Amino acid sequence: MKATKFLLSGISLGLALLSGTAHAEGKISIAQQFGIGYLILDVVRDQKLIEKHGKQQGVNIDVEWSSISGATAMNEALLAGALDVVSAGVPPMLTMWDRTKGKQNVKAVAALGSLPNYLLSNNPAVKTLKDLSDKDRIAVPAAGVGFQSRTLQIETARQFGKDNFKKFDNISVSLPHPDATVALIAGGSEINTHFSSAPFYYQALAANKNVHKVISSYDILGGPATFNVLYTTQKFHDENPKTYKAFYNALLEASQFIKANKAKAADTFIRVQKSKLEPELVRSIVEDPENDFTISPHRTFVYADELHKLGVIKNKAASWKDYFFEEAYTQQGS
Repeated sequence: MKATKFLLSGISLGLALLSGTAHAEGKISIAQQFGIGYLILDVVRDQKLIEKHGKQQGVNIDVEWSSISGATAMNEALLAGALDVVSAGVPPMLTMWDRTKGKQNVKAVAALGSLPNYLLSNNPAVKTLKDLSDKDRIAVPAAGVGFQSRTLQIETARQFGKDNFKKFDNISVSLPHPDATVALIAGGSEINTHFSSAPFYYQALAANKNVHKVISSYDILGGPATFNVLYTTQKFHDENPKTYKAFYNALLEASQFIKANKAKAADTFIRVQKSKLEPELVRSIVEDPENDFTISPHRTFVYADELHKLGVIKNKAASWKDYFFEEAYTQQGS
C-alpha cells in the first residue's frame, strides 16, 4: 500500500495524542527529525523497503511517515500510541528507557549512524572547555537535556568533577541548529559557541575563518559513536512481529545501500527531504569517513554508564543489549 507522507502540526499531533490509536499487524507509523542524520530512513522511505520486506513475509504493510522536530513531542506521541516508532539522540532514548522500565518498556530498535557533533566557537580565546566563561553563550537544540547538552555534561564532569557536570547549562541557550549556525557565521551576537551537527558544522567552518572546533563528541565518547536511534514500545514490538521484522530488515538494507551507493544516497536525501543544500556538500558529508550510516550501535553504553553515574538515569544497564530489542543483537554493538 502506498506510504503516506504527512507533517504533524501542533493541532494534528494533539488530535493524534487524544486518539491513541493502536495499530494492528501490517501498519507502522514512523517519525523522524530533519537532517542528514536520518539518511537511512530517507532511503527506506524512497525505496519503499518496509513494504518490500513485508511482502516477502506475506504482509501488506501500510507505512505512515511523520516529520517532527524535537524529542519531547516524539516521546509524548509514542507513549500515547499515536506513533509506533520515533527517533532521537541516544540520551533522550535512554531517558525513555529508564522512565518506562517495567511499564511501557521503551527500547531502541536500531542505530541510525555514527556521526560526530562538533562544539564550535567563533571566540578566538576559546580553545578548550576551560576557556569558556560566563560571557560566552553555547547554542544547543535542547539546553540541559538534549544530545548535545548531555554529551557536554559528560565531558564537563570529567574535567570539573561530577558535582559540576551542569556547569555549562547556565550559559547554554536552546536554539535550532540553523539559527545557531547563522549566528555563529555572522558573529556579533551573544551566541559565540554552538554544539553543532552535520551539515551545519561543515557550513560554519567553511563560511567563517574565525569559527573553529573546540571538541568533538567522538573525542568525548572515545571514538565513533551513534548519534541518533529509533525506538519503540514493548507492546508494538511484541504484537507486530512481522511488521517489526520487515522494518528492521528494511533498515539493514538501506544501510547497505548507502555504503555501496554514496552518491545515489546523497541524491536521495536531497530529493526526500527537499534539501536546498548544494549537492556537492551533501555528497562530501555522506562520503566523509567520520560519518558511518550503520544500524549497529556504537558506544551507546558510554552514555548509559556515564548518565547513570551522574544520576540522570536511575536504572543501571549491564550492556547495550539491555536497552535494545533483541533483533539488534545480530549486529556488532556497544
